[in-house]
Amino acid sequence: MTFQWTAVAGFLYGEIAVILVLCLPFISPLRWQKIFMFPLWSKMAVFWNKMFLTIIVLLIVLFLDAIREVRKYSSVHVNEKAANVNSSAFDHIQMKLFRSQRNLYLSGFSLFLWLVLRRTVTLLTQLAKEMASHAALETQVNDATEAAKKYMAENERLQEALSGKGDGKKKESTDATEEKLKEEVEHLKAELQKTSSAFHKAKTEVATVKKQSEGLRREYDHLMKEFEQLQVGGSGSPYKHCVLKLYQ
Repeated sequence: MTFQWTAVAGFLYGEIAVILVLCLPFISPLRWQKIFMFPLWSKMAVFWNKMFLTIIVLLIVLFLDAIREVRKYSSVHVNEKAANVNSSAFDHIQMKLFRSQRNLYLSGFSLFLWLVLRRTVTLLTQLAKEMASHAALETQVNDATEAAKKYMAENERLQEALSGKGDGKKKESTDATEEKLKEEVEHLKAELQKTSSAFHKAKTEVATVKKQSEGLRREYDHLMKEFEQLQVGGSGSPYKHCVLKLYQ
């Protein structure tokens, strides 16, 4: 086998291995999409179309060459068989025909699997996108369903409240609220009474202090008048010493 057909055979085996790996059932398309998102694949994606077209052209050329060889040795094989030549030449021609047929199968299956591989990768990518969008839609539907259930439950509670089915609970809550309000009112009344009594007491004390201050003021004015009279009447008056003692 020449180098080119050895390379074609290796390429065919590689295609078979890759397709088998892609068809494994326990690897989901979403995981394949994550693998295809690696930086290495993103760099290779730039040259993917060019590489795909180049390999297609090479495989087509090899396939056409193999067809030509098969037709060539098929016609020679028929002619030699009809001419009844020696067995060694006939075996050589038959070997050539076998090799050309083998090359035809290698190039043909390589071309076919290369197209299948391209289509498989494309379908896996599309399926992964559809599964991702389906998961997103399913999440939205679940959220909408939960919201609808919540609104329906609230609507039922409102209807029960309006129709009077929940009067017992409402009455109990109303009684409890009234009791709390009564307790608060009583407490506020007690606080108001305490505040009023304290205010009256403070008012009485202020009035008493005010009366005492007025009496002291009048006494002070009276003493000031007497002191002025004593100063006018003379410094030797006996009242002067009394006033001085009083101020001391």
